Amino acid sequence: MSSSKSHDEIWSEWRDLVNMAPSDLEDWLETEESRSVGDTDDGESTGHKSGRSIVKICRTNKDDLGDDQWDHMATVVGYIKRHCSQGGPDRDVETSKWRYSLMNWGHDPLAQDGCANS
Repeated sequence: MSSSKSHDEIWSEWRDLVNMAPSDLEDWLETEESRSVGDTDDGESTGHKSGRSIVKICRTNKDDLGDDQWDHMATVVGYIKRHCSQGGPDRDVETSKWRYSLMNWGHDPLAQDGCANS
């Protein structure tokens, strides 16, 4: 999959939407809550696997990112935008599958700050 967006557009949206620090995302991916959401084919959900890739991307310098990583970043941005536009539950957002799924993709809807990678 190749995005029609430029790397600068993807980078800007990524920085706005991926708001979990790599270490926080790694810690999250170790929890039962993280593993409790998403579609699984081989024992690991798509979102959980994506989260592991997001950690690597956040720890890679922008100039060193490969085409596959740029493509994944575009996928992550699209997923977060779609999932957020669906809206969360009316209550109990903190412990909702909606939030857990977004967090697997590096976005905590209850957080205020942007991606910790600079």
